[in-house]
Amino acid sequence: MIFDPKSLQQWWPKPETPRPIVIFGAGSIVGDAHLPAYKKAGFPVAGIYDPNREKAEALANQWGIRAFPSQEEAVAVENAVFDLATPPAAHVSILKLLPKGSFALIQKPMGSDLAGATEILNVCRERDIKAAVNFQLRFAPMMLALKDAVAKGLLGEVVDFDAWLALATPWGLWPFLKGLPRIEIAMHSIHYLDFIRGLLGNPLGVHAKTLGHPNHDVAQTRTAAILDYGDKVRCVVSVNHDHDFGRKFQACEFRISGTEGAAYVKLGVNLDYPRGEPDELWIRPAGGEDWVPVPLEGAWFPDAFENRMANLQRFATGEDSELVGSVEDAWQTMALVEAAYESSASPATPLAKLPEA
Repeated sequence: MIFDPKSLQQWWPKPETPRPIVIFGAGSIVGDAHLPAYKKAGFPVAGIYDPNREKAEALANQWGIRAFPSQEEAVAVENAVFDLATPPAAHVSILKLLPKGSFALIQKPMGSDLAGATEILNVCRERDIKAAVNFQLRFAPMMLALKDAVAKGLLGEVVDFDAWLALATPWGLWPFLKGLPRIEIAMHSIHYLDFIRGLLGNPLGVHAKTLGHPNHDVAQTRTAAILDYGDKVRCVVSVNHDHDFGRKFQACEFRISGTEGAAYVKLGVNLDYPRGEPDELWIRPAGGEDWVPVPLEGAWFPDAFENRMANLQRFATGEDSELVGSVEDAWQTMALVEAAYESSASPATPLAKLPEA
């Protein structure tokens, strides 16, 4: 079989008639990713609401859309899909305002902890809100292509997954994180844990350690985690956001090995964020002798946001039968995050003591 890298899926089909999008929140992620993605996809944006009226109006004017003066006017838009680009603490109050039977996209994480995620899940169940959580890494062109390659058997059976990050992350871009007790796993590595779940399923458990760094006051910026998939699959996530010694030896990459082939992914956006570098995907297919580059047609930012919204829109119109990353599924990612924090807070297995002479 000849491997054609251009045959791998990189885009989610678009809805025939997209619904208007109402955005809650006017933070940097909306201007950097949500609005560029929706404009590129041709998805109509009805308007934006933020309790900081001046901030909402400035962003709305920049993109030629409406700034709603109140939440009530925002939720009154008929036949809308609601995009909650808000901090975790705000999700529940907004969901309770949405009309019953609504369709919504909730910014990750799904609550500040598992209890918060459970509250969000229960509100969505009670109000029959069909909601997905914006774990959009699953929808990045490189990751859709990777999952397609695995589904087509190009790697054989996946037996190794390595996520390795050594980079410098500008945490100051997100001032709302200051003082929060959970940062690295809850806000960053959660993307990788969710993607791994989407590819390999739920692990049996996790061994993890997450910690800060003496050079700043962010709660955690470094994580090491082993996901337990039994005796066949080895899965490791190693993250260091404090490798601030120049670009030369920084890295943000996945290595996925199967019984017959392998894949390499470079997540370029995290390198020199937010400008980033190009993403990369390479496949060593089953039966092949060389690594083959996959020509990527888009990047994690903003194209994953386009693909994420396309699935939600198509689910709302009945064109897709599955809502990928639904609150039911995302709750399980939150359970994995919770288990990682519990593991980090638990004592390690102590070493035996040297016998006395």
